[in-house]
Amino acid sequence: MAQEPILKLDGVNLNLNSEAGVVHILKDVTLTLPAARTVGVMGPSGSGKTTLLMILSGLERPSSGRVTVAGRDFGGMDEDALAAFRRDNIGIVFQNFHLIPTMTALENVAVPLELGGRADAFKLAEEALMAVGLGHRLTHYPSQLSGGEQQRTAVARAFAPQPKLILADEPTGNLDAATGKMVTDLMFSLTKERGTTLVLVTHESALAERCDMTVQIRDGRIAA
Repeated sequence: MAQEPILKLDGVNLNLNSEAGVVHILKDVTLTLPAARTVGVMGPSGSGKTTLLMILSGLERPSSGRVTVAGRDFGGMDEDALAAFRRDNIGIVFQNFHLIPTMTALENVAVPLELGGRADAFKLAEEALMAVGLGHRLTHYPSQLSGGEQQRTAVARAFAPQPKLILADEPTGNLDAATGKMVTDLMFSLTKERGTTLVLVTHESALAERCDMTVQIRDGRIAA
């Protein structure tokens, strides 16, 4: 039996109003991605790559069309339901690390687990940090971590709840080449180990080529 796709977009459009009139950000995007794969998303600046991730995460609602992730249709879900679904099923890694500065690495990783009601949140957070090589940095605050360590903490936070889908938006954009390779190697390894789907926005063709498949976006459309 064929495996159900992890996500489907059917005729998705996103239109935003501006002083110059309506701006069409995404244009009739139809896309199906299989589970447990790595997917590179590429395209010129302003083509709609990050917006696509926002739609996939439920952080942005389309103007029209249908978004289905892990068998759930986002269209019938209110904001609270979307937040709960995202917490349990989707991990997000941003270019900017988005760590809470007043919390230790351990506390940052534990936050989504605690919000999910996990009694073992700190145990799982510690295991996640150990998996990314930061077992010795549990009590350090973001300001005490290097850029690479902060991004590895963000990766640990994304993977800790064992989501079905990881969305990564230029996760190496603020890192030097060597540190960036370390972070991406880590993400690919964790994805394979846990059977997660990784959707990775990148401008680096060499990184996209490491993925199982590549999606090109140009002017808000999926390019053939």
